[in-house]
Amino acid sequence: MDDSLRAIDVSVVFSGLRALDGVSLSVAPGEILGLIGPNGSGKTTLVNAITGQVPMAAGRILCGAEDLTGFSPRKVSLRGIARSFQVVRLFNNLTVAENVEAAALAHGNGRRGSRDKARMLLAEFGLEARAEDLAIGLSYGDKRRVEIARALAADPKYLLLDEPAAGMNEAETGELLSILEELPRARGLSLLIIDHDMGLIMRLCGRLHVLASGRTIAEGDKDSVRSNPVVIEAYLGTGAEAAHA
Repeated sequence: MDDSLRAIDVSVVFSGLRALDGVSLSVAPGEILGLIGPNGSGKTTLVNAITGQVPMAAGRILCGAEDLTGFSPRKVSLRGIARSFQVVRLFNNLTVAENVEAAALAHGNGRRGSRDKARMLLAEFGLEARAEDLAIGLSYGDKRRVEIARALAADPKYLLLDEPAAGMNEAETGELLSILEELPRARGLSLLIIDHDMGLIMRLCGRLHVLASGRTIAEGDKDSVRSNPVVIEAYLGTGAEAAHA
C-alpha cells in the first residue's frame, strides 16, 4: 500500500484567479521534499489546500488509503499532518513552554505528558533557557523554532514547513538545518519544506518539486531539477546565480 501524502490534480481559485492549476505532488514516508518556485507561484496555497486551510476547486488529498479531501484543518492535523506558517502564529501571551504544551494537550496528551514532551522538544531546539519567557518577547528566529517544536508536539507523520529559516541569521539557519535533517531518521516522519534559501534546500532535500504560475514545471532529484533549463529560466537564474544555487 502507498502510504505517501498525495495531492492529486489540485486546483484552487480565488475570485476568478486560478492560483493552482492541476498540481499533483507526493511526499513519501521518510522523505524530505523541497517545494520551490518564484513568489506567487502557489507554494503556500498548495500547503494550505493539503491542510484544509483553503477550499479546492478540484482535486483530492490522500494520506495513504484515506481520502482527506474537504477535511477541516483540525481533522487533517489529527490524521498526522502538521504545518508551520509563513507568518509565525504563536500564542504571544503564553510562555514558550506553554505554547508547546498547548499543542500536545490538543492532541490528547495529559498534562504531565504534555509538560514532559514540551521540555524534551525545547531541549532539542536549544530553547530550555527561554521556557518561561513570554513568546511575544522572542527574537524572530526563536519564534520560528518554537513554532516548529509546537508542530512536532502533535507527533506528526508529515510536517509541512513554510519558510522555516525566514528571519534567521546564518548561525541560526545552520542549527535549524542540523535539526531538520535528523527528523526523518529520529522521528520517522516526512518533511515538505518551502524555502527560498537554496543552500538549505539543496543540503536538506533529496527531491524537489517546482511550481511557477500555479503549475508544476519540474520535479525530480535535486541535481536534475537544478540543471533543468525551464527551472533556471523561471526561478534559479543563470550564470553565477544558478551555480551558487
